[in-house]
Amino acid sequence: MPSNISGRELVGKFRYLGYLGPFSGKRHQFMIKGRKKIRIPNSHGSADIHVGLVKEILRQANISDEEWDKA
Repeated sequence: MPSNISGRELVGKFRYLGYLGPFSGKRHQFMIKGRKKIRIPNSHGSADIHVGLVKEILRQANISDEEWDKA
């Protein structure tokens, strides 16, 4: 089950799941895997990314809670 997470942890988990990046975009960084492209929110300083936003990112990337927990 997703929970609040730091930006560094979020990137690490997506790398484990096969995503490349993060790359600089116009407003946000992004990561890619094949044709899938996900935006990475800007985590300012030590602020964690809220669980609601993590769930939304996972939904858009079609990543199940089980896959996420294994990463």
